[in-house]
Amino acid sequence: MLLNPLCRLHAGVVSRVHVAFKHTIDYSKVPKINESDLSEQFVRGSGPGGSAVNKNANCVVLTHIPTGHVVKCHTSRCQDENRKRAREMLVAKLDEELNGEDSVAAQKRKLESNKYKKTEYKKKKMAQLKSEWKKREGLA
Repeated sequence: MLLNPLCRLHAGVVSRVHVAFKHTIDYSKVPKINESDLSEQFVRGSGPGGSAVNKNANCVVLTHIPTGHVVKCHTSRCQDENRKRAREMLVAKLDEELNGEDSVAAQKRKLESNKYKKTEYKKKKMAQLKSEWKKREGLA
């Protein structure tokens, strides 16, 4: 007996299995960075924070040597956090350049756009139903 892959055979009874396909983000094309391809510098930061920021070299400047991309990160006072965030920023930048519409950021934008379109459609549909109901009831 051949079954659909979405069906199960249990005690001689075929039952349909509900499979929900989520809109997931494909991380398989995200580029990997070799540490040997990076040039890392620590410079003094600027901005709010006073002497804790201005005296310490906790701003990270990463340069990806093969592509020449430069990322500067000074979101935290902690140098280790800035190093991690700078690498994440560099990976995102390279992903955007190499993959274009297939990059993680583009996929997230597309999902948000679809979500926004869906909610706008629901709002318009409800407004239309409400106006039709008011016309039928003679309230408008």
